[in-house]
Amino acid sequence: MLRRNVLCGLAAVWIASGRFAFAVSTSGQKLAEAARAQLGVTTGYDPTWTKLSYPGGDVPRSTGVCADVVIRAARDGLGIDLQKLVHEDMVKAFGAYPARRVWGSREPDANIDHRRVLNLETYWTRAGARLWAANKPTSGDGFPKPIEIGDILTWLLDARLPHVGIVVSVGWRTRVVHNIGRGVEESSLSDFAPHRAAGHYRWPVSG
Repeated sequence: MLRRNVLCGLAAVWIASGRFAFAVSTSGQKLAEAARAQLGVTTGYDPTWTKLSYPGGDVPRSTGVCADVVIRAARDGLGIDLQKLVHEDMVKAFGAYPARRVWGSREPDANIDHRRVLNLETYWTRAGARLWAANKPTSGDGFPKPIEIGDILTWLLDARLPHVGIVVSVGWRTRVVHNIGRGVEESSLSDFAPHRAAGHYRWPVSG
């Protein structure tokens, strides 16, 4: 009887501490789960401009780019459409985005704008989701702590190519789901050390 009471007491402490496996998922956890669900589904990479429906447009799930991992995770896990959000914000404030300077765009394009990392960084910053941005060269695993599950990280691969991924586990070895060209995969944050950290976002913003 004593042993049973002790075990019940430990279980109560475990639940109260928030470690119980069936605790209510946060937005970050939902993003992470939806990102991991893409493993083995998206097996290719294709950055080609494609005519999309709007809103809710997508290329075939078997392919995509790094931004599509986040776009799909937001739709599947949170019911939020980044295609629509980015397009609407670009219509209101096109000059705040790098579209004209980087790609020579003259107006918003709902087919591609949300699939470009630099535009997503601009949107998240304008939405108040940016936690940190590099102001000097920083190793690709050198993001300031704390990092939480569901956080969105961006890099400059080889110090020049924008890239994005979602944090799916933290602790002794932080892991990220992303598509670097081989389809959706899960990697250790330490694998990004040769590249440059660019930005850290926590989105959607609560409150």
